Amino acid sequence: MIAYLEGRLAEKWGNSCLLVTEGGVGYEVALPAHTMAALPGRGEMLALHTSLMVREDALELFGFASFEERQTFEVLVSISKVGARTALSILSIFRPDDLRRLVMEEDVLALTRVSGIGKKTAQHVFLELKYKLKVDDAPQTAVLPGGARPGSVFRDVLDGLANLGYAEEESAPLVKKILQEEPDMDVSEALRAALKALARGKA
Repeated sequence: MIAYLEGRLAEKWGNSCLLVTEGGVGYEVALPAHTMAALPGRGEMLALHTSLMVREDALELFGFASFEERQTFEVLVSISKVGARTALSILSIFRPDDLRRLVMEEDVLALTRVSGIGKKTAQHVFLELKYKLKVDDAPQTAVLPGGARPGSVFRDVLDGLANLGYAEEESAPLVKKILQEEPDMDVSEALRAALKALARGKA
């Protein structure tokens, strides 16, 4: 098992990169979208936790910025109907903390945001995650008036903005700031505030 790689970034394309170790060996590694976006420049040092998937016709290496994310990937691929590429797509949208929140909040349909996952598959994956994913270490969020949780408002607002064409990478930091400043906001209030802020930023 190749579980960790350290070397220099030689190339990057699509959702993969080429990492060259000090010994001169190059590894093609597939990465989640957020890890791809955070890659250093060519020639700079890069360290990845990795998981090797063995198929009849190929060996595929998947890389992650943290050991926790690698372990979550291993949990996902242990679920029937979830292949390595689907697991990578899930982790491109949801971090490990996000998946634990989905389990805690019984948010099954959130998984349908992942390309290729329909309602039935989402229900199957969710049930498996309930048994396989450790949620004890999930960040605890205060319960707001009316029983709403900041985490669920945050996700609902991001989903609303995504439906309007805003990328999560652009909107997530803004929504987080809005909810930190006004934690009592509900989804509609936070969504309006985010849209106003985004409109000002593009003005």
